[in-house]
Amino acid sequence: MAYVTARLLARAPGSGRVPAALRSASTRLHDGPIGQAEAAAAADRFDLKAYMADKARRIDAALDRAVPLRYPERLHESMRYSLLSAGKRIRPILALASCELVGGDEATAMPVACAVEMLHVMSLIHDDLPCMDNDDLRRGRPSNHRVFGEGTAVITGDALIALAFEHVAAATASVPADRVLRAVAEYGSAMGPEGLVAGQFVDIDSEGKAVGVGVLEYIHLHKTARLLEAAAACGVIVGGGGDAEVESVRRYARCVGQLFQVVDDILDVTKTTEELGKTAGKDVASGKTTYPKLMGLEKAQELAQTLVVKAEAELHGFDRVKAAPLRHLARYIADRQN
Repeated sequence: MAYVTARLLARAPGSGRVPAALRSASTRLHDGPIGQAEAAAAADRFDLKAYMADKARRIDAALDRAVPLRYPERLHESMRYSLLSAGKRIRPILALASCELVGGDEATAMPVACAVEMLHVMSLIHDDLPCMDNDDLRRGRPSNHRVFGEGTAVITGDALIALAFEHVAAATASVPADRVLRAVAEYGSAMGPEGLVAGQFVDIDSEGKAVGVGVLEYIHLHKTARLLEAAAACGVIVGGGGDAEVESVRRYARCVGQLFQVVDDILDVTKTTEELGKTAGKDVASGKTTYPKLMGLEKAQELAQTLVVKAEAELHGFDRVKAAPLRHLARYIADRQN
């Protein structure tokens, strides 16, 4: 199976590096037109569904270990309620796939993968609060504040953001200290006043106002794409990648992040609450500017396809087999139905 081949090429158990024999095998796939055709065929046969299911199981197990149930029990119950709920785990999978892209292994990137999910879940808990987006549903079940109360929801988000940085610093093993520090700084930048928080603020501040494409893109490049960028960049950083590789993967993830939001906006007006697992039509009802509202549904769908092409173009300089998860992930996000 192509998925198994990709994992063998991407991982070396216990080493954090791909063995020379496997690196050579990967290289031989590209020797001559026949080898290039074989590599292309293997990459195109990649089973993303199996890959994502396998990665999600491993991520869930790592998250479960990272947040054990301890005193104060209700705080940890609240953290686990949201963190271990059935999400797609796109951000942590992106971190793992990016690490493997540059020859790192899954174990090396698991702490940064768990951390980005903690940061993401924190943003969802706070986003659902009555003072923010005021949503009662998240991932197909009641939002955190509907179960634990608003005060506990705020504190739960605070706990998760602190734990995320601690987890990167304390749990990352066999990675030079300067790279761990760089990953911590990457996540701090992604979450702060020039990252997700900035996008969230402008989003709230723009409700009910007429805004153009420039403001809309600012919101989503910061609120959504920036954390995806950080997940991908941190995967490459701890995997030992160089600056050029970090920036290529960052640009890929920026396209994927904007794509994610364009598709989210499309689904908000084309799917039901039951299909989405969250309240459908809420953006329109609250007066938010969305891509379909600003440019029409057809143009928004065309933009989504353009972003897929741009994302894939950023992967052209990487080994085709190792890049298969990222290439197929972009297509998955474009085609998702919830």
